[in-house]
Amino acid sequence: MRLLIKNGRVIDPKNKTDGILDVYMSGGIIEEVAPGLDYSGADIEEIDAAGMIVAPGLVDMHCHLREPGQEYKEDVASGTKSAAAGGFTSVACMPNTDPVIDNVAVVEYIKARSKSAGSVNVFPIGAITKGLRGEELAEIGALKFAGVAAVSDDGNPVSNPALMRRALEYAQTFDLPVISHCEVKELADGAMNEGYMSTILGLRGISRAAEEIMVSRDILLASATKTAVHIAHVSTRGSVALVRRAKQDGVRVTCETCPHYFSLTEDAVAGYNTNAKMNPPLRTEDDVQAIIEGLRDGTIDAIATDHAPHHSDEKNCEFDLAKNGIVGFETAFSLGMTYLVAAKALTVNQLIEKMTAAPAEILGINKGTLSVGRSADIAVIDPAARRTVDVSAFHSKSKNSPYDGFVLDGSIVHTIAGGKFAVRDGIVL
Repeated sequence: MRLLIKNGRVIDPKNKTDGILDVYMSGGIIEEVAPGLDYSGADIEEIDAAGMIVAPGLVDMHCHLREPGQEYKEDVASGTKSAAAGGFTSVACMPNTDPVIDNVAVVEYIKARSKSAGSVNVFPIGAITKGLRGEELAEIGALKFAGVAAVSDDGNPVSNPALMRRALEYAQTFDLPVISHCEVKELADGAMNEGYMSTILGLRGISRAAEEIMVSRDILLASATKTAVHIAHVSTRGSVALVRRAKQDGVRVTCETCPHYFSLTEDAVAGYNTNAKMNPPLRTEDDVQAIIEGLRDGTIDAIATDHAPHHSDEKNCEFDLAKNGIVGFETAFSLGMTYLVAAKALTVNQLIEKMTAAPAEILGINKGTLSVGRSADIAVIDPAARRTVDVSAFHSKSKNSPYDGFVLDGSIVHTIAGGKFAVRDGIVL
């Protein structure tokens, strides 16, 4: 496809670009980004993006596509359609599948499925330990050469500090990011944040210390080994403070948060709303403000979705028994526009940077920019649009979201992945 996107506000934080420009692509590659491009007379489709933002396709460094093994919740086809609907053109899927992504065969399967059924780019993340059991390192080198973008035991912490140290050291030899799920299991035997709301509801609480102790441990390990670690789904004021201090001390630590940690508090659980049950749990307003400040001052590098689809039967049950997690692709950017940009906590450029260039750089993937010569992965966004979230219209197989009925800013008009429309005029193809 040869396509010219004209008159849009092109925001490309990687190249520090922000202006009214045209973008021309051909053969799946960005060929020109400049003002006043004119291809009149040529056999080229044109889109007038006046009033729109033209950004690199969003990059989600933390999601769950559930394939193989749990296709009743999500699969590569449905998950990548949902991602495209949210403006994402690249997603990194976590290894807690069945079987686990701890060997070359599963990596190759996901790559093949993504090529045949995917609407956007899929980057598998391999397991740190075999079977996610935290007992023995997976074949990290083989996983790297098979094509994983990082390693993580997400869903489970690597509780053994000696094993985590070896993982950090070994992964560094392959220049492979290590993404840590920071949780002390012995302190996390609960259903929601420990505090006033858990007391009122009579639910077992999860202390902030369950997260913060492990964040502290992994920072110390990264410091001692001079290796890098990435902290997943930061949710507490204490975790933000720990990462901020570590960065000031020169420790090679990065971290992410998710939209639910800057837009919701534990109050969303009122009425035993299982769609607001997640891990780490929703915290307090004090934590939300700390997350927003961490995003503002650069302590928190990236925004990820932690898209975690579950069948309705796994949510429509007793709160203690309900699965953790929410679907996040189709609300993530709009939540950022509503709770960060409209609230003047971040500029739209900063939001886009935390959802494109920053996660791509952490993962070391060649995405998140509109540079000439790169793959034509593009999101065209209407920043003035307001929409009411309707979970029944989600393209994910699962509908477990606490945002049903929320009115949010910003709408995805076009998503282009590799030069091909995945979303056109707001319609998922």
